[in-house]
Amino acid sequence: MGLVQNVADDGLGGLEHNFLTGRVEDLVKWSRSRSSWGATFGLACCAIEMMTAGTAHYDLARFGMEVFRASPRQADIMIVAGRVSQKMAPVLRQVYDQMMEPKWVISMGVCASSGGMFNNYAIVQGVDQIVPVDVYAPGCPPTPETLIHAIETLHQLIEDGEIMRRRDTTGAGAQVRIQEVPAGTTTPVIIGQR
Repeated sequence: MGLVQNVADDGLGGLEHNFLTGRVEDLVKWSRSRSSWGATFGLACCAIEMMTAGTAHYDLARFGMEVFRASPRQADIMIVAGRVSQKMAPVLRQVYDQMMEPKWVISMGVCASSGGMFNNYAIVQGVDQIVPVDVYAPGCPPTPETLIHAIETLHQLIEDGEIMRRRDTTGAGAQVRIQEVPAGTTTPVIIGQR
């Protein structure tokens, strides 16, 4: 009876916040966070772990990432898995530029994040020198659980909307660093909480 009274007193402003009366902005952020498709950019051993995260055992489909897209025009999350050589850097940037806005980047593995053990002239010392990185997934190589944790962290940032404000003001990624998740462990995934 209270809902009817609120609507009678205040009109549509009296309705409580639910899926029908939610702000369009909140609904768009929620749908973006639940329907992201990854562009594969597997360059080294981390790519094997990225492929493993898409198998039936880990099932990325439950997070809205049914398919890895080979075409950058159909993807909105680039997962850079492995070391980036100086010769591959322009190609990486070209693929990133071809992705539609809004777009996000996950740096997977210590080689993509900081050059890893390859401290020489041929390897880029961090993919953030080429594209803005939103989430760093540590490890050598990171486990599929770590990649899933990074994806869920990015989904939460997208749903909160903070990542879009930061990108508009600075032009850089969110640069969130997560903890590595050991293989075989389960981590609670909190969805929809701010």
